[in-house]
Amino acid sequence: MIELKGKNIIITGASGGIGNSIIEKLNQAGANILASGTRIEKLNELKEKFQHIKILKFDISQSHKIEEFIENATKELGGSLDCIINNAGVTQDNLAIRMSLEEWQKVININLTSTFLMSKFAIKKMLKNKSGRIVNITSVVGHTGNLGQANYTASKAGIIAMSKSLAQEYAKKNININCISPGFIKTAMTEKLEDKFKEAIISKIPSARLGDPDDIANAVLFLCSKQSSYINGETLHVNGGLYMA
Repeated sequence: MIELKGKNIIITGASGGIGNSIIEKLNQAGANILASGTRIEKLNELKEKFQHIKILKFDISQSHKIEEFIENATKELGGSLDCIINNAGVTQDNLAIRMSLEEWQKVININLTSTFLMSKFAIKKMLKNKSGRIVNITSVVGHTGNLGQANYTASKAGIIAMSKSLAQEYAKKNININCISPGFIKTAMTEKLEDKFKEAIISKIPSARLGDPDDIANAVLFLCSKQSSYINGETLHVNGGLYMA
């Protein structure tokens, strides 16, 4: 069993289905968790469910406040930071010729720029510990592309390349930076899909099913642990075989 007892971990986008599962796995492993998101009512629900975690409302689109957020979150955790999981992100889909500059910039700024800044200021804290882990949640469509998602796919592909660069910069400082690339996962969003669309998706997946949030959470748990100490700058694909790198 993987143990993270005493490890201080921040997770953004904590209130969604995948975020919930990640917190549950980290909590079971004994980690000290700070959960962040934009919906305080959802964060309070998490606090009721996992009483030992800390919560901090924050919108990662506020890029000018990210350094302050990392500072406050680290203080809440006791003054040090071992791992950050950049799980928050947005979509704003449109066909390319209809996509406004605002739609493009919003998704790029939140998904890519804010993830860079969260990583940057987390690294500054980790350098003091002489160790750390960063796990960036990307997407299978960052590898394959997807209709109507030029902004989203560009942001997720950018996270992958950025993570490789950061991994090269800080590997000698014992800071490992990796990505997890989920395929189609059972969430509130996929549950709203019509059956015919869901069946069309599943028909393309060799495992013949949608993934569970726990499938992503298990991968996060591994990359936060000492068991992954020789894995750096990599992307772990969790997609049932939909995309084979």
